[in-house]
Amino acid sequence: MRVVLSRYLFATLLLTGAAPVVADLDAPALYVQHCAQCHGADRLGLMGPALLPENLTRVKKKAAAKVIAEGRAATQMPALGGVLGQQAIDALVEYIYTPLPQIPAWGETQISASRKVHVEPAARASAPVHDADLMNMFIVVELGDHHASVLDGDRLEPIHRFKTQYAVHGGPKYSPDGRYVYFLSRDGWISKFDMWGLQTLVEVRAGINARNLAVSDDGRYLMVANYLPHNLVVLDANDLTPLRLIDVKDDSGKTSRVSAVYTADPRHSFVAALKDIKEVWEINYEDVPPRGFGRWMHDHRIDSGDAKSAERFPVRRIAVNDYFDDFLFSQDYVTLIGASRSGHAQVVDLDLGRVTRELDLPGMPHLASGITWDYQGRTVMVTPNLKKAAVSVIDMNSWETIKEIPTEGPGFFMRSHENSRYAWVDVFFGPNKDKVHVIDKQTLAIVKTLQPAPGKTAAHVEFDKDGRNALLSIWDMDGAVVVYDADSLEERKRLPMVKPSGKYNVHNKITRSAGTSH
Repeated sequence: MRVVLSRYLFATLLLTGAAPVVADLDAPALYVQHCAQCHGADRLGLMGPALLPENLTRVKKKAAAKVIAEGRAATQMPALGGVLGQQAIDALVEYIYTPLPQIPAWGETQISASRKVHVEPAARASAPVHDADLMNMFIVVELGDHHASVLDGDRLEPIHRFKTQYAVHGGPKYSPDGRYVYFLSRDGWISKFDMWGLQTLVEVRAGINARNLAVSDDGRYLMVANYLPHNLVVLDANDLTPLRLIDVKDDSGKTSRVSAVYTADPRHSFVAALKDIKEVWEINYEDVPPRGFGRWMHDHRIDSGDAKSAERFPVRRIAVNDYFDDFLFSQDYVTLIGASRSGHAQVVDLDLGRVTRELDLPGMPHLASGITWDYQGRTVMVTPNLKKAAVSVIDMNSWETIKEIPTEGPGFFMRSHENSRYAWVDVFFGPNKDKVHVIDKQTLAIVKTLQPAPGKTAAHVEFDKDGRNALLSIWDMDGAVVVYDADSLEERKRLPMVKPSGKYNVHNKITRSAGTSH
């Protein structure tokens, strides 16, 4: 939600310093004024999630009222208690728990009808239209005006800027050869962009409210994780036509949003975490079914699509002990570490298909941003925490916490590179959001704290192909990408951008660098 004050409300606050009395408790009008910009005028979700009873089954009304009044940690949800009275908050709660007369259907027919071809296959570039190193290019998402920029990673200069769909989210994903990049917007639009021709080729809307997407290791398939409808969508990566819709539900028929989906390359499968069911799903995409296919089909209850389609994308269901909001793979993709918003973390052995360990990580680790490196002869998992001013360092053999590195506030993103001795972590939340810590990976000590733009949020570092430069975002409408020498930690240059968020290097992403998210 975003606070949008009327002149009357603003004047009241200014003159009295107190929360205004909201006389008009027209809940739909309150929703339009305070919530629609982030959650959608139709309550189907935009930057924020859909606000419907079907998506709020795990949230009691009392808890929802508290979130409206106090905001929500580790999100962009502000506290509205200083603007709205309790009656207004209660009216909003009743409104968002009221079912819509009808939730729009969004199946294969609607997906196919939404598809837009901008460049026909015959008209696509036959060679790059630029001379940048194809492996050292970056995509920078500029949230401020819904654009993206392509950076030449050698010259460290933008070479192209283009419009994206509204509220791109979850990080663009590259094809295995790095030529194509796929964007996902919160309202379900998938866009395929050509890094050779610098053109958006084709787009399709795969859901109403989407979470993220993944690309298969052979580059043939995309899988989209949806909050609404409660499903996973398989698309042909070439032309974005739908191949299969997989309804997400348990044995009792209870349905679930999908928290996240990623590719497990060596396993030739997608792995998805579920928001409302205590399961992790592994979906195989090989043409030749894997060994044990009969068990896969036993685990998979065919609930949509024809048998041939189901056989191509069988689902293996793994029970876990809590809901997963995000997760991190080991570099060999055998182990999955998942965490819930409560801070409950678990280790899942994908070969065994079960939970093997529970971890004590009370700070709400942001595992989707966790990274790994070698420390004193062992591999460690290192993650910022969304509710604790500390970075957790965990031995991936014993699963014991080796150290908690104190920071100046909770962090959101952590990045490194195999060729760098440093790891960078932001201080995304709280009064020190303009600071970034640089940690020595062998001493586990903070060696420098940077403050590139006092008062403005500094976040999301990404390295170039060779690890020589670190690029950092100033999340502001009058923002920038700040380039640092990754060894000396000295600033090299600034590239003006409109609220840049993530930066994604082709080489680091397609090689599954241990220093970045996958």
